[in-house]
Amino acid sequence: MVYTYFVMVLPLVCVLVFPVAIVSIIRAVYLILLKHGKPPKRYARKIPATTLIVLGSGGHTTEILRILRHLNKQNYTPRIYVKAETDTISPYKVKKAEVNRKDYRIIQISRSREVRQSYFTSVWTTVRALMDSFPLVWREKPDLLLCNGPGTCIPLCLVTFFYNSLFLLSTKIVFVESFCRVKSFSLSGRILYYIANHTIVQWPNLNGFKYSRSIFVK
Repeated sequence: MVYTYFVMVLPLVCVLVFPVAIVSIIRAVYLILLKHGKPPKRYARKIPATTLIVLGSGGHTTEILRILRHLNKQNYTPRIYVKAETDTISPYKVKKAEVNRKDYRIIQISRSREVRQSYFTSVWTTVRALMDSFPLVWREKPDLLLCNGPGTCIPLCLVTFFYNSLFLLSTKIVFVESFCRVKSFSLSGRILYYIANHTIVQWPNLNGFKYSRSIFVK
């Protein structure tokens, strides 16, 4: 009985899934090769942008909060901060930066990779973080995903890119490479260089002919 049901349902599933997979792949290639890495267009939004901000313990959180100082928070609201479950420092820094404001929230997901964790064991933790990211991104439906390199941002960016590829979302992914990366991209930067809509660097060595998709900001 179960085998018969499986044989009957499998072709239908394939008929439904195969076109979706093909469209997603074509769309992903289009975004990577033709859409991403272009200079940002300036236009005035009529409504505030729901902004997902990825935190990272230590310097990453400090840097991303410095970036947010230059944004008009009225135009980027609500702000949803995402931290790793083992990060106990970032919430304190966010609350200090968002003092007297109520248009923000802090959400946690599984950490994809701990400091000095082996790449082999990080496969499982990354899968856990991916599973946390799917419902989070779908629930929040951000207009902007802003990150600067902590490992926690990789699952969120991959999931967002997946939704964008299926025309389910149109979230802008902006990756800001850490200030300490002077001559080479971080691992996160190398992964997100093609996935992010815009890659911002803070040193000229990461711009120019070799890294033509990046935007150098002093």
